[in-house]
Amino acid sequence: MEFCLEPEAVNGSKNDLNFNPMKEYMVLSRPQQVAIAVLCTLLSLLSALENLTVLYLILSSRRLRRKPSYLFIGSLAVADFLASVIFACNFINFHVFHSVDSKAVFLLKIGSVTLTFTASVGSLLLTAIDRYLCLRYPPAYKTLLTHGRALATLGIMWVLSALVSYLPLMGWTCCPSPCSQLIPLVPDNYILGWLLVVAILFSGIIYTYGHVLWKAYQHAVNLAEHQDRQLPGMIRMRLDVRLAKTLGLLLAVLVICWFPVLALLAHSLVAPLSDQVKKVFAFCSLLCLVNSMVDPVIYALRSREIRSSAHHSLARWKGYLRGHGPEAKEEAPKSSVTETEADVKIT
Repeated sequence: MEFCLEPEAVNGSKNDLNFNPMKEYMVLSRPQQVAIAVLCTLLSLLSALENLTVLYLILSSRRLRRKPSYLFIGSLAVADFLASVIFACNFINFHVFHSVDSKAVFLLKIGSVTLTFTASVGSLLLTAIDRYLCLRYPPAYKTLLTHGRALATLGIMWVLSALVSYLPLMGWTCCPSPCSQLIPLVPDNYILGWLLVVAILFSGIIYTYGHVLWKAYQHAVNLAEHQDRQLPGMIRMRLDVRLAKTLGLLLAVLVICWFPVLALLAHSLVAPLSDQVKKVFAFCSLLCLVNSMVDPVIYALRSREIRSSAHHSLARWKGYLRGHGPEAKEEAPKSSVTETEADVKIT
């Protein structure tokens, strides 16, 4: 974008109180604003509820919160919950109510939204690496990825995500650099840098899950060759076939939800955008909320261990409501086809 927003121009100038340079980005019509408000509210509420449920089930189980696999899933749930709340509030506030804050506050909000989605993708990458390590080095998996190392890795990921996300707030703004056509006060060169970071994260996810899918394919071929024989690895082969279906669904959802937004951001760096394209970008941004809503279903709620934790939690609450206190001791959760630990045990 050719013009540059000065700090005092964000709230309007002294000579013209109605001046609002942010109108370049407020392109939605009234019916579109209503549609955005309804969709964003419903998706954010559902996503927040799902991710809070996953967090509660992991934290309420001593067994689950000690496992690195579920620490990564818990980090994903935290990032998706924050994304649901922060993105929805700021998105509706800007596009529907046309509320504009000071430059520092606005960049803080933009950075917070960027942080939540960056940390979400980072958590996806750590989850993928966790499963890759399990299949690549099954005997040494528990030694390679301990509880302490998992926590340290999560801490580093969140710190790096925050550093990348708050660079505009720390001074990397679009003055004098050209402003982004899709995100106010953010320069095009920062958008390019963030796209490169996200591309690296997605490449890591695709590579690690591609390796898992390849291993599953090899085991499926072996399963077809030995259908009439009861081999010791037969259960493992069936597990990998089902795991391949889960990971295939995961990658499909990831591409569908993120590709439109990333493609439009990349397109905005090389060509001028019309208001119609900006409206498409606003609606495509809701797909990121859809991804935050689907993540708990793919990563957590499909896990038998988390479902087992849910059953025990319901039993405890029923006991409290009946005045009998918590019920029987927590049973050992069954292994899950979506849990990394299951691969190690079967191997």
